[in-house]
Amino acid sequence: MIYPMIWMIGASFRDNNAEIFSSIGFIPKNPTVQGYLDGWNATNYSYGHYMINTYKFVIPKVLGTVVSATITAYAFTRFRFKGRGFWYGLMLATLFLPQVVLNVPQFLLFTKMGWVDSYLPLVVPSFFACDTYFVFMMVQFMRSVPKELEEAAEIDGCNSLQRLILIMVPMVQPAVVSSALFQFMWSSNDFMGPLIYINSTRKFPAALGLRLFMDTETGFQWNKVLALSIITILPSLIVFFLAQDQFVEGISAGGVKG
Repeated sequence: MIYPMIWMIGASFRDNNAEIFSSIGFIPKNPTVQGYLDGWNATNYSYGHYMINTYKFVIPKVLGTVVSATITAYAFTRFRFKGRGFWYGLMLATLFLPQVVLNVPQFLLFTKMGWVDSYLPLVVPSFFACDTYFVFMMVQFMRSVPKELEEAAEIDGCNSLQRLILIMVPMVQPAVVSSALFQFMWSSNDFMGPLIYINSTRKFPAALGLRLFMDTETGFQWNKVLALSIITILPSLIVFFLAQDQFVEGISAGGVKG
């Protein structure tokens, strides 16, 4: 599973397509960084511009997802209100809807709101707990937190918001980190969303910028494409390895009841 990535790294330091496709070996005969240098400025905007655009909507989306999913899950877990079971079941039912079914009505909605060619359609829904998967995951974690901890905090004078921030969030920190990490990686790799809503080239994220680079050259050079691909996935790899302890703890704890 790892070898194709190792091969991609080695191929990015080769200088022509013939050498890249002539062998499955990953060590280049004459290593060069020309693919990185040429690819970085291959379009009207540098590839760094596309990378910055990516995190203009990825970071707010991650923050919105974590905050909204935590608050919504806390409400479903700790508060009793009329129709709680119905609304929770309805929310879970949306997991069965493939995104392709929602693309057309969402596009029409955001077009009427004047949000097309902006990052708003990609960011705003995350602030309203529209990512059901993360809400479900947070609910499962919060159900394992003893209610006695919050009862003790309530006796000490904490209100609902204080109990959420001071008691619940630290207890479900692995789930919060897992949600943030999942959303970061998924949003960074998202191609269809920006393709639908972003029209201006100057607003393209890295996923569209890489595709644009591939479209602008006839018989494009693969060392450039592979070099930019490595640059694109590097931030996600760094974030994953920095948070891998919390991520693994969150995944393992999610499968254990009690």
